[in-house]
Amino acid sequence: MPGLSRWIRGNGRYPAAGADLTQGRKEHWFSRLASEIATRSGRPGPFAFAVCFVVVWLVSGPIFDFSDTWQLIMNTCSSIVTFLMVFLIQNTQNRDSTALQLKLDELIRANAPRKDLVGIEEKPESEIESKRRETRGN
Repeated sequence: MPGLSRWIRGNGRYPAAGADLTQGRKEHWFSRLASEIATRSGRPGPFAFAVCFVVVWLVSGPIFDFSDTWQLIMNTCSSIVTFLMVFLIQNTQNRDSTALQLKLDELIRANAPRKDLVGIEEKPESEIESKRRETRGN
């Protein structure tokens, strides 16, 4: 498997640059869903829908005499949407962060004399702080 040999030559945490990990395997359904929802929810249409929902809710307040049920509808809807979006956005953020670390590691490996910094984000906080002081010359 050609992609596997490039993975083995990588640093063990991430595949080497150019490795084709999708070969013979589809992207996980949750990753596709999370990415699609995170992308679409950041557009003007969903924002306009949310604003319209809030306006309709506010305008309906006097009709329902600002009752507890009226308030509960908004609280419940916003809590459910927030709860679900946290997981979807976190998944997208994790994937983006991993991709960025992979790119930085590859740049360090290819160009920098400080190859010991590859994968430092997984080291203990004390070691990161030590490297920061060393880099600053303190």
